[in-house]
Amino acid sequence: MFSARQVLGSMVGLTAAVAGIGAVAIPTARAATAAEAVAIADIQGTGTTSPLVGQTVTTSGIVTAAYPSGGFFGFYLQTPGTGGSLDLGSHDASDAVFVYQPRSAGAVTVKPGDAVTVTGAVTEYVGLTEVSVPAATDIVTDGTGTIEPVVSQWPATDAQRESLEGMLFAPQGDVTVSNTYGVENFGELGLAHGDHPLLQPTEVARPGSAEAEAVRADNAARGIVLDDGSSTTLRPPTSRTIPYVSNTAPVVVGAPVDFRGPVIFSEGGSPSAPTYRLQPTQVATADPASWPADFGNVRSDAPDERKIGRRADLKIASFNVLNYFTTLGDADDDNVGDGGCTAYKDRSGDGNSVSGGCDQRGAWDPADFGRQQAKIVSAINALDADVVGLMEIENSARLGETPDEATNSLVAALNAAAGRKLWTANPSSAELPDASGADVITNAIIYKRAAVRRIGEARALGDQSGDDQAFGNAREPIGQVFKPADGGAPFLFVVNHFKSKGSAGPWPGDGDTGDGQGASNESRVRQATALVSWVSSIRAETGVTDVALAGDFNSYTQEDPMQVLYEAGFADSETLSGNEEYSYSFSGLSGSLDHVLLNRHAQRRFTGSDIWGINSGESVLLEYSRYNYTGADLHTDSPYRSSDHDPVVVGLTRTAG
Repeated sequence: MFSARQVLGSMVGLTAAVAGIGAVAIPTARAATAAEAVAIADIQGTGTTSPLVGQTVTTSGIVTAAYPSGGFFGFYLQTPGTGGSLDLGSHDASDAVFVYQPRSAGAVTVKPGDAVTVTGAVTEYVGLTEVSVPAATDIVTDGTGTIEPVVSQWPATDAQRESLEGMLFAPQGDVTVSNTYGVENFGELGLAHGDHPLLQPTEVARPGSAEAEAVRADNAARGIVLDDGSSTTLRPPTSRTIPYVSNTAPVVVGAPVDFRGPVIFSEGGSPSAPTYRLQPTQVATADPASWPADFGNVRSDAPDERKIGRRADLKIASFNVLNYFTTLGDADDDNVGDGGCTAYKDRSGDGNSVSGGCDQRGAWDPADFGRQQAKIVSAINALDADVVGLMEIENSARLGETPDEATNSLVAALNAAAGRKLWTANPSSAELPDASGADVITNAIIYKRAAVRRIGEARALGDQSGDDQAFGNAREPIGQVFKPADGGAPFLFVVNHFKSKGSAGPWPGDGDTGDGQGASNESRVRQATALVSWVSSIRAETGVTDVALAGDFNSYTQEDPMQVLYEAGFADSETLSGNEEYSYSFSGLSGSLDHVLLNRHAQRRFTGSDIWGINSGESVLLEYSRYNYTGADLHTDSPYRSSDHDPVVVGLTRTAG
């Protein structure tokens, strides 16, 4: 855990505009002797570190932001007459600096607009140039003034960003939320200049290609952190409240950002990986009124029917249910784990979700399960699909429970919420291998009997589950042939959950090569190949011409496993629709691991698709697993953050058009 100063990714700024101060004359650039008067630009220099590090200097400027609380212990100082319209092609040295005033030097009493002269040692801290003052007497307020915020093109290179370090800055053009994950620990939001978030390179370009490298370069040029003006580590569980997370003013990936005023362009973060960032001019708290920007509300109550298509007679969907386990970590709700289970605990020491020690992976106790189930039920019913493929649901047979117990439990809850017997669970296939060797999570299918009818028995690719076979390290694909209840052509619906990217499988090509596809790429290629072969055999056996593959393929759209499916004649629904939506957010980059693919014949029935953005872009603090993790009660029974993956919905006509 970083100390308050180490997380300095938080230093901030306020508003101001140009005036002289007439205090200490500031000479032109030259080496400083002890306590010599030096211009701020000469302290900063044109490199990444100050040329005067270790020297004692005197400098003057106008205070643009001061932090009497929040752990920054200091203020930003900018040279009078600087700022305004700048050409970053010729502006090579910042005219602002952070003045570090440690506790031993007394409380920060200067205010934005004060004209101040300071004397202290030049230091570098987490990428930020500072003047560190040893005593309050080394800070002299001798007037007032204003500073005009910098107005310029977006600083896309490190050199341009370094030239703005510490300066009052007014962002220009579109800015979009790209990452909400850092809010939980450090009060940080990831932003992207432009009208869309940063993208996974292999979502839009082939791995290792020049196009993928261009996406990486674009991410580097557009990305920036919005900090909270505080160096306080917020890592939950904590009694503190967290900025940039709210149910009444949601901050979601993809939301447009409208700055209310200028901010400080700064640097900070982890000592091992400092980043350029924007600091608000006052500490941002849980109160949206304290935030430096307004965020557009991009939430929706349901999938977009216009994207799915008004002609759709049926809707099929993919939904990852985030380890929905009815076998709990502590079934008796006494905070004592069952079967060796250990818990992630809230700020009261009560378990929320299982952290390890047992086969269970979901909710800790009945109260936690109730919160998890309420969100999932709300989401699936609002999804309004007719056939839904589920991933990460408990493999009840593997845990010694009645087969399909978890799926049946979810269906019962869905029907109770709907007020009628709307949903039915498709039974597990007899083609699955013995559950004793299976994963503790599995795939499942639920459907509306009023919309579709089953044809034949449930199917599964159950003969490739050995350690030396394609699905030895992944969940077996399951399938069912359905036909529209009101008449129409049948279709084979297959649910998939390929091997994850996080660990290497047994095959020679499973190591992470650094091309963006992560670990176990060969495993996923083998799984895609086996899937194509199995689906072909079912088509030949049943005569069904239309096939939909749904699920979490753990592969972004342009990666190798997806190419196997494309070459077999399948097309991704989002590619067909051209919506440019994404189902997953990781490390501040958006992409789709979740897909619904249609074979050539089924594409003739396609009316449109939508990725319903209720999960991946939302703060993790809204999950059931983060209940009572902060000083604010953020839980609701709404769909938002019911999982970490967004559902994909596809519209189909009854027959091929």
